[in-house]
Amino acid sequence: MPIKVLTARQMRETDRVTIEEMGVPGMVLMENAGRSVVAALERRFPALAEERIAILCGKGNNGGDGLVVARHLRMRGHRPLVVLLADPAALAGDARANYDLLLKHGITLAVARDAREWAGLGRELNAATLLVDAILGTGLSGPVEGFLLEVIRDVNRSFAPEQIVAVDIPSGLGSDSGALLGESVRAGCTVTFTAPKWSQVLPPSCERVGELKVAPIGTPPSVYAENPDIFLNLLTAEDMAPFVRPRRAESHKGHYGHVLVVGGSRGKAGAAALCALGALRAGAGLVTAATAAGSLPLVASFAPTLMTEPLAETEAGTISPAAFDYGRFAALVEGKSVLALGPGVSTHSGTVEFVRRAVKDFSQLPLVLDADGLNAFAGATELLQGRGRKLILTPHPGEMARLQGITNQQVQSDRVGVARAFAMQHGVTLVLKGHRTLIAAPDGQVYVNPTGNPGMATAGTGDVLTGMIAGLLAQHPEAPVEQVVAAAVYWHGAAGDAAAERRGQLSLTATDVLEDLPRVIPGAKHPQHHSCC
Repeated sequence: MPIKVLTARQMRETDRVTIEEMGVPGMVLMENAGRSVVAALERRFPALAEERIAILCGKGNNGGDGLVVARHLRMRGHRPLVVLLADPAALAGDARANYDLLLKHGITLAVARDAREWAGLGRELNAATLLVDAILGTGLSGPVEGFLLEVIRDVNRSFAPEQIVAVDIPSGLGSDSGALLGESVRAGCTVTFTAPKWSQVLPPSCERVGELKVAPIGTPPSVYAENPDIFLNLLTAEDMAPFVRPRRAESHKGHYGHVLVVGGSRGKAGAAALCALGALRAGAGLVTAATAAGSLPLVASFAPTLMTEPLAETEAGTISPAAFDYGRFAALVEGKSVLALGPGVSTHSGTVEFVRRAVKDFSQLPLVLDADGLNAFAGATELLQGRGRKLILTPHPGEMARLQGITNQQVQSDRVGVARAFAMQHGVTLVLKGHRTLIAAPDGQVYVNPTGNPGMATAGTGDVLTGMIAGLLAQHPEAPVEQVVAAAVYWHGAAGDAAAERRGQLSLTATDVLEDLPRVIPGAKHPQHHSCC
């Protein structure tokens, strides 16, 4: 199951239910939180005994977690520098109880209530090689100001991200979106509790989190998993397992579906070919690439494994509505498992007519609509209705903006909201591509993909993804559509990451993604890809 992602309010309610209705004391949750941070430190830094550790604690529960970290480190023989960034009299509740417990263990704390006292700790802090950030937690609603802002700035100046482990969330980050509230700690690792928060999985704030570790501290997932208001989910490698099945010894190509790719035009033949090859690499048994007649020789030249079909073309070398004449296109669709439509087709008026008719006439067939196939519906999204059929849209932000009649900036400022609203309104599965690609399902659930890298911002990678989605749909007709789509998106990004490791981001091409797919699908003889955040 994907990991549920919570807002600060949802996390507070989850904690309340755990404490008040399930009877788990807050002190137990705080104790488990601190212990989980120590365990993460020991895993991340095998020579932890050689590190000089500083722990910065605020006055709230996040600081209380930090005090637990300090106590358990001391019990393991470490002597961390513990700095309380508040007057001890300001501590209350479980944080106060852990402060008192620390004193009973004979552990002294440095106190820095203002900039002068903070500056007086400069020499000791400069000697630290590892910093634990337990200053501010998930309840922040505005930018940090004053003394604590100065502390955050000093931390970022004095420590590299790989030297910083954040408790629950890097101080200064909000919880409820990817937007940055202001300056924040830049951590190399964040140990969050119970479930990730929105800011930890959505850009640009997720870039401040580093490696994300989710630690259970006593709340059963059942407390929040079925809450319909919690609709954001983070994909993991484990979610892909259902789509890797051993093939039967008596298998033949007909067992794994037949994808029909319709795309390409004069000058854009490669888009159809890359899409078709993506379907093959994803495991489809058969793939036919249908393209404008003049582009067919180029499409066919990409790989001998592709079957090809010529379609009637316009004077501009694009697919013509005449392809429907005498039932020729309907005959081509007959017997196919999935239709992938749009890569490289152009926005020629005749081709727009062809695309709209194809979407309307073949509603019985799973359809992946991409690129100019989507642009054909700009200003006419009422024609895109997915209820009662399997309709998957794969826009990048510019295409999404054209579909919605809004600006690219408006899409990017609320990617989750825009994708979710469109998917629910039109009954489609929508893949909003980009940094942390989103999959929005018709039921309102949204899935965040953590794989991929900037090197994939190159021509053709989106065409490969369209083909992969179609190829997996052809093999798994009974599986929930959003799960199949999520698997394709995850593996596509993971293959891009593998390609970047091999060739670097600058030189990465769409064909590199195709070549590296076998390296990232679980079950191959290579280390599995386990990206989280």
